[in-house]
Amino acid sequence: MLFAKKKDLIGVDVGSTSIKLVQLKEVKGGYELESLGLVPIPPEAIVDNSLMDTTAVVEAISGLVAGLARRNVRDVASSVSGNAVIIRKIMMTASTPEDVEAEIQWEAEQYIPFDINDVNIDFQVLGNDENDPSKMHVLLVASKKDIVNDYQAVFSEAGVKLVLLDVDAFALQNAFEMNYETDPEEVYALINIGSSMMNLNVIKAGMSLFIRDVQLGGSLYTEDIQKKMGVSFAEAERMKMVLDESSSEDLLESVSRINDTIAYEIRRSLDFYNSNALEGKINRVYLGGGAAKTMNLSSAISEKLSLPVELINPFAKIKLNEKDFDAAFINEVAPLMTVAVGLAARRLGDK
Repeated sequence: MLFAKKKDLIGVDVGSTSIKLVQLKEVKGGYELESLGLVPIPPEAIVDNSLMDTTAVVEAISGLVAGLARRNVRDVASSVSGNAVIIRKIMMTASTPEDVEAEIQWEAEQYIPFDINDVNIDFQVLGNDENDPSKMHVLLVASKKDIVNDYQAVFSEAGVKLVLLDVDAFALQNAFEMNYETDPEEVYALINIGSSMMNLNVIKAGMSLFIRDVQLGGSLYTEDIQKKMGVSFAEAERMKMVLDESSSEDLLESVSRINDTIAYEIRRSLDFYNSNALEGKINRVYLGGGAAKTMNLSSAISEKLSLPVELINPFAKIKLNEKDFDAAFINEVAPLMTVAVGLAARRLGDK
């Protein structure tokens, strides 16, 4: 039906150490937060988007769904990254979206290193090439069918239906653009630093210019603390979470070293973008993800890049009912919820 209201979706970010859920309601001028939840999952329950312990994942999702403010909403948007998804910016002859739909399968075979029958394909037309209007830029996205099927099965067992599978980097961008006014002439680097994966998305005027997933994240701190301090995984996680200036010299040194490692990897990736940056060099960096809150990480990245760096607040423009949500808690978990917020604002049929 023309102008029919698009169905609301629950945003569920399936991470390697926790699962995050956000439910939003559209209101005049934006969104209002209805439900929010975060549940840790056992180490190694999810490895490189592969579901190794489906029972733990199903239980976590079921628990989060049980706390929904609107129980009648059962459709879920989730996302993947890393080796589960392939993203390529390709050039095609300028044509209609319908023509692209018909040709994209053949085009995809040239860029995807898997059997084309083993992947799901989607695309987004980015616009005509400035230098050659007869050509246009298209963002090609492919995800492995076995990963998609596994996610669908887990959500189904948890009592909900996965209807939209996004990409972490795009959900990150969605959350950012919902909450921040941007200058169409500036280039922004959005970086989501999770436990085992870092997603980078360089954008300008709402368009993705460069996307990269790097297999590194907050687990580096935990592993280094374990080795250096001789403690268990659980204790290393605890020490990482309560870190402050009064922490031991060994702990501060460990965290500082990993800060430098992550900052260097970000600089390496963004230098690659800047070396080919026809649309302009990066002006500002925004960080999301649980590891983004690590003490002194923002300043280490800023120093390495010689750019301003700040944390994304995915709730900056989202209305909160203070009777239902503790503002201090929301502020505390905000960076962890960035991808989930971006997913919760998706609607079926979105591109």
